[in-house]
Amino acid sequence: MADLTKLKALARSRRREHISKSVVGTSERPRLVVFRSNKQIYAQIIDDVAQQTLTTVSSISKELAEKLKKAKTKKDQAKLVGKFLAEQALEKKISKVVFDRAGYLYHGRVKALAEGAREGGLKF
Repeated sequence: MADLTKLKALARSRRREHISKSVVGTSERPRLVVFRSNKQIYAQIIDDVAQQTLTTVSSISKELAEKLKKAKTKKDQAKLVGKFLAEQALEKKISKVVFDRAGYLYHGRVKALAEGAREGGLKF
């Protein structure tokens, strides 16, 4: 079982390296990065040129605690995180981003977060 875990981690790191070559966040279009653990999901908007994190949201954020209790599945939680991230980004006058899935496949919770961010008003 440990070998399978190592293989999955290796495959993800290869995908991540391949993606990171082409995805770079600027001040005009910062990078929206997703990290997914087994229980939580995290998202950040990063300006790579200035090496600065502009905003961050996760499924353990205190601001989202009440809404996340009502969510039945982790996909619903991811969608709420995406919407809240979009709200925070729009407050900071960020409307266009580059999506960095960090080696995760674009389905499930990663896709739900992206759809939530799009519904919230972000364009990518």
